[in-house]
Amino acid sequence: HNEDNYKMLPEFDVYLVVDGMGGHASGEVASEIAVETVAGFFADSEADEDITWPYKEDRERSFVENRFITSFRYTNLQVFSHAQEDIKKKGMGTTIVGIAFKDSKYYVAHVGDSRCYRIRNGQIEQLTEDHSLLNDYKKMAKLTAEEEKNFPHKNIIVRALGMKDTVLVDLGLDSVIKDDLFILCSDGLSGELEDDEILSLAMDNLDDLDSMCSVLINAANANGGKDNVTAVVVRAR
Repeated sequence: HNEDNYKMLPEFDVYLVVDGMGGHASGEVASEIAVETVAGFFADSEADEDITWPYKEDRERSFVENRFITSFRYTNLQVFSHAQEDIKKKGMGTTIVGIAFKDSKYYVAHVGDSRCYRIRNGQIEQLTEDHSLLNDYKKMAKLTAEEEKNFPHKNIIVRALGMKDTVLVDLGLDSVIKDDLFILCSDGLSGELEDDEILSLAMDNLDDLDSMCSVLINAANANGGKDNVTAVVVRAR
């Protein structure tokens, strides 16, 4: 079954990809809760500017940053609470990566190992850092390509929504340049394709973003397809 999910909210200029985890159907439930809760929070906070947020604002961050981070923190609590209420869902969680656009800037927030890439001027850059055991090991020791490929615990996530009642959300931002291309994906894509392969396939399909998604997903499946594969592509105009 598919534990991935995604949500496109063009009315708010927000786009999401999530990858659920947990036994039985729990990952599927967690990922569904995640996208719907974030969408609901953006809708509620858009409709009522005076709505009481569940967390205090960080005065060092802008309204857009606070809104994005708060939506993820609130979603984390919803996933965690659902898991506590049903023994069958105990331990469920989900990764999440999202991008928001406002006033010629983009904001990328994430928890877990779902990624956001930016392609600009024919160059690809990973904008997120995996919250995974493999990435922690890579920070501590220089792993060869072979050691990285054969790392026995590469699927272990060290941070995700629903693991605890609180969560740390990573958020980065930068100015948008016309024709910037952003690819949000679950590790079903990034785990099967190298960055240069993603770049090459994307550059070959710049005229049709739907085709680009299909080509990327098909390539990941052709390379092994050991996990669910989800991709959302957004181009700045």
